[in-house]
Amino acid sequence: MQSIDNYNFNGKKAFVRVDFNVPLNADMQITDDTRMQKALPTLKKILADGGSVIIGSHLGRPKKGPEDKFSLKHIVPHLAELLGQEVKFAADCKGPVAEEAAAALKPGEVLVLENLRFYAEEEGKPRGLAEDASDEEKAAAKKAVKASQKEFTKDLAKLADCYVNDAFGTAHRAHASTALIADLFDTNDKMFGYLMQKEVDAVGKVLTTAVKPVTAIIGGSKVSSKITIIENLLSKVDNLLIVGGMAFTFAKAMGGNIGSSLCEDEMLDTAKAVMAKAKELGVNLVLPVDCIAADKFDNNAATQVSSDMDIPEGWMGLDLGPESCVLMDDVIKTSKTILWNGPAGVFEFENFQTGTKTIALAIADATANGAFSLIGGGDSVAAINAFHLADKVSYVSTGGGALLEMIEGKDLPGVKAIRG
Repeated sequence: MQSIDNYNFNGKKAFVRVDFNVPLNADMQITDDTRMQKALPTLKKILADGGSVIIGSHLGRPKKGPEDKFSLKHIVPHLAELLGQEVKFAADCKGPVAEEAAAALKPGEVLVLENLRFYAEEEGKPRGLAEDASDEEKAAAKKAVKASQKEFTKDLAKLADCYVNDAFGTAHRAHASTALIADLFDTNDKMFGYLMQKEVDAVGKVLTTAVKPVTAIIGGSKVSSKITIIENLLSKVDNLLIVGGMAFTFAKAMGGNIGSSLCEDEMLDTAKAVMAKAKELGVNLVLPVDCIAADKFDNNAATQVSSDMDIPEGWMGLDLGPESCVLMDDVIKTSKTILWNGPAGVFEFENFQTGTKTIALAIADATANGAFSLIGGGDSVAAINAFHLADKVSYVSTGGGALLEMIEGKDLPGVKAIRG
């Protein structure tokens, strides 16, 4: 597989798929440029080599074709500021406008193409179907889009000499610009960007080359949304810590009284199966033993410390209790590889963030003592940032859904297209 470090971009035009799906306010100003900042090393490497950059990205979820609020022209001034140079803009991502702009591009120059998702062919999904469309009509529309998607992909590929995928956040989608386009470039002319490579390497350090003991902390509200991850991790970890609302499904499965705590009754048998599998594999499955219970879902609710197996009627567990915090802290601090996905409580409420903060601090301490730590998933990332500990862990993923699917053991189309 080609490496961006070993590739000489001198005199070459690189199509770089980035994830510049950044939030914009009502005045079309960027409110968080993290995704743009993360792509800078890749862009600067290409430019420093004497290559030129053709940037492809999506912005938002346009469903009707071109719309001003979804135009990538809004990010161009800030990108120019970040790069310290002029950034050109093509008001289309294919056809004469894009082709002429790309052809005129000189070494060291940057061109941003218009939103790729202005075309249904990018996602390969038909648009504009009537709500009462028949199955035959839907099938015909899907077939037509798939057919035109091939030409769309060719139109993108012919703009450049090489292809760089640095959009891990969209790697789980088999879209034209994230997976299909790679097939149109020789093996030596397609590669991961620095961000994409870091993301793939980080997951690899947890799932394939981990230093033991390996600990996964899985939290959040629902077992159903994390069961595939849990099942895949059971054969790869030494310790599995279950926290957050999903822990109460496990407590009830063991015969506990959980009051009004969150619970998925349809997942009780699944929870029992996970516990049995963990025992069979010799995995240390750690469940909370106590919680901070509240009489209502409110930051200012009355609270009491309760056993997870005996929460009073009308009360609900909203955070880890003191014994659980010590339990989790002890396991995390003795770990050498750590994955954290999902908070331990309703950390958005200041009075119920102790458990999540305890985990974050324990991971930071373990990292300082040589452990590799990967933080992934929206709420975990939000928590590590809220507690100002992002620079105290090994890696904070930008991947979201892509990261979760990779942890589930799925082969991501955007990764496979480069790595084979």
